[in-house]
Amino acid sequence: MTRDEAVAILHQHVKNENLRRHMYATEAAMRAYAAKYHGDPDEWGMVGLLHDFDWEIHPNLHDHPRKGQFILESRGVPEPIRRAILAHAPLTDVKPESMMEKCIFAVDEMAGFIVACALVQPDKQLAQVTVEGIKKKLKSKGFAAKVNRGEIAAGVAILGIPEDEHYQNVLAAMQGIHEALGL
Repeated sequence: MTRDEAVAILHQHVKNENLRRHMYATEAAMRAYAAKYHGDPDEWGMVGLLHDFDWEIHPNLHDHPRKGQFILESRGVPEPIRRAILAHAPLTDVKPESMMEKCIFAVDEMAGFIVACALVQPDKQLAQVTVEGIKKKLKSKGFAAKVNRGEIAAGVAILGIPEDEHYQNVLAAMQGIHEALGL
């Protein structure tokens, strides 16, 4: 499967522009982690692009992303990518094992939180977001309250790297595509 085919699946099933941007942000972070951990950037990027493709079809944590697996399988998405997508969602009971699976688990909530951090900047730009600012906002339970801080902490733990390094990795990847994200 090519990136263009994955983007076609994304655009067919995701109409909300903010959700699409989240998927592109997650793709960028996954590609960055693929480089760090010697993975296939196209495969890892595809996991990021497609991890929430079924959210508008199945917008609850009990069905997402399980029910979307049938669509992905029918479209020829390889099993390691499908498994990684399952591993990003704790309620699937698919535990992240490979480094690609661990990274998508770690990146998903973090990417969403970083967007929230950018949106409160005066110019709403990722360039103004810092690791220190991310850490400060994580401590404020009222800020981006829907972001699961427990999953962010679990993601850092599962990667086995310092939290500052993880935050910087995801932030830098997102800053690299800031124009596409509109941030």
